[in-house]
Amino acid sequence: MPEDAEKPDDDLRTRLHAMETRMRRMRDQRNSHNEEARRAADSRNAIQEQGKELRESIKAQLDEQKSIRDQAKVHKAKRDEIQNQIRELISQKRGRSTDEKNSKSIVVQLTETVGEIDRIENTMMTDGRLTLESENKLLKKLKSLISRRDELLPAVAEFEIIKIDLNDMDGSIIILKAEADSEHQAMIDCHKQADKIWEDVKPMLEERDFLRAEGDRLHAAFLTSREAANEVHKNMKEIIDQCNEIRDEIKAANEERERVIRDHNQSVKDALKTPDQDEGMANSLTAQLLNSGSLTLGGVQESDNQLSITKEVSRNKKRGRKFGTTRGRK
Repeated sequence: MPEDAEKPDDDLRTRLHAMETRMRRMRDQRNSHNEEARRAADSRNAIQEQGKELRESIKAQLDEQKSIRDQAKVHKAKRDEIQNQIRELISQKRGRSTDEKNSKSIVVQLTETVGEIDRIENTMMTDGRLTLESENKLLKKLKSLISRRDELLPAVAEFEIIKIDLNDMDGSIIILKAEADSEHQAMIDCHKQADKIWEDVKPMLEERDFLRAEGDRLHAAFLTSREAANEVHKNMKEIIDQCNEIRDEIKAANEERERVIRDHNQSVKDALKTPDQDEGMANSLTAQLLNSGSLTLGGVQESDNQLSITKEVSRNKKRGRKFGTTRGRK
């Protein structure tokens, strides 16, 4: 066979080489996609961390703004309550009254209740003409007023409302107006402060939205690169399976070729063996000789062999046997 003759598995080897070359290119492509995905993930994580810090800062600012707005509501409630007291005092000064207890401010209600309690207690301590029945009625009314006073005290304390003197309405009105103006100004200052915080927060909100959109874009790029890498890896697995099949075919062809050569060499070796190298042939020849009863070696005839044997026997007879001793060499 010529040395340049094409082997049977040359086509398989060519296909295998082409597939391995393609697989190396695909591996580089997959690694490139994975690297792009890693860079996108790192950028996304950095953006998300930046966005997290920004959101925490925005939350702190908004919490502070909410606290200030709540304080403004407290000042507004105090102002409104004081203004109600002023209107009631003005109405009482002008001789107007109302029987509706709930329409009065809590300060006026508390003031009237405390005044009534003081009056009843003073009557019970100083008026000796009270009968037992009248005293029991006063005690019952006193208990009711004390209960009402205890209900009003927490509400008055909550708003820190100034106590008024019903005996000096003009002075109380002046004090209440000043206090109402102070609460109104405090409410305005709180709203201004809250508005300033909001002006600082607005650009932070815009930056937050930008970072969120950028994080989403980078995450989408990460997913795209990962999907591309996974697709290439999937195709690589298919090519690897095909390469393994071709390798198995080449291995099987090599083994078959080696087996044929080995069998051929063995057959040639067996054909060149002589009887002394082939035990089976030697045993066969021995069996044939034993069956034939005669053996001829080197072209000697049977009569020559018998003549040689007869001469050897005669020679032995003529020698005779020697007796006596011999002296060895000194």
